[in-house]
Amino acid sequence: MKRKFNPHTLPSWLKTVRGLAGQFIIPFCVFQGIRTLLLPTAFDILFLGILILIAFAFRMELI
Repeated sequence: MKRKFNPHTLPSWLKTVRGLAGQFIIPFCVFQGIRTLLLPTAFDILFLGILILIAFAFRMELI
């Protein structure tokens, strides 16, 4: 049986880390997007995709 995720039961330090990550993910996406436009490599494109997925998950409150 799988338990439902409840962000209120997390330790306080983990809530702080989660909040900081939510604040910094969009600037990282913008920086990585500009870097990918200037010097695109396979790693940059993959990394940008992962950052966008993480930002989407924070926005939809899945993480």
